[in-house]
Amino acid sequence: MKDQSEYNVRAVERALQILSSFDNEHPERGVSEIAQLLGLHKATAHRMMVTLLNYGYLERTADGERYRLGLHVADLGMRVLRRLDLRREARPYMRELVDRFQETCDLGVFNEGEVFYVEVIQSGRALTIASQVGQRLPAHCTASGKAFLAFLPPEEAEAVLARPLKRYTERTICDPEQLRAQLQEIRRLGYSFDDEEHEPGVRAVAAPIRNRQGRVAAALAIVGPVSRIETERFPELGEALMTAAAAIARRMGW
Repeated sequence: MKDQSEYNVRAVERALQILSSFDNEHPERGVSEIAQLLGLHKATAHRMMVTLLNYGYLERTADGERYRLGLHVADLGMRVLRRLDLRREARPYMRELVDRFQETCDLGVFNEGEVFYVEVIQSGRALTIASQVGQRLPAHCTASGKAFLAFLPPEEAEAVLARPLKRYTERTICDPEQLRAQLQEIRRLGYSFDDEEHEPGVRAVAAPIRNRQGRVAAALAIVGPVSRIETERFPELGEALMTAAAAIARRMGW
């Protein structure tokens, strides 16, 4: 019985590893690729992927040669998102910010060194810039990400800064010392910013939402094109975001 139990646990672990191997950079993978990545025999990988396919966790691409995450994964994710009271309490304040500034507002949480977006309210303008619910973006070059890094316990922030800091634009800060200096400035201001550091032509400002223990539970951000979000507006947007973040925290009982 013990051997069977251990086998079952290993099978679950492998299935989870297969699902976790799909990300923004690798939304589609083949059986051989999965087998090599996870150190599995090709027949084992194929058998497990077919099982995941049958249960809706994976689906085949149009050519039938590769796999991608299935709709059942999205359904499970949305069940979790619907449970988050934070989204419900934040929406009215996000709507107020969108109405006031006519720019997109998003809400993100920190997960595995990245920002995971749980809510987005887009502006009604013809040109809008927005992340998507469920999207992950790097922490070191986004306004929301830096709102987390600036106020995380030092050891947690340093774990992110110790990784290679990928360059996305000419303005991306890839030097840890330079980023540490900016994070210190963010702590002084109380809000963070992204000045074309993740996408050219895009700026964002964000503020942390703190929980009962004073830790940053989420980040609230306004994002838009540089033509409408001048750097001179950062203080105005920052103040509005900090006010909204504090109100959301109170609504959450924090």
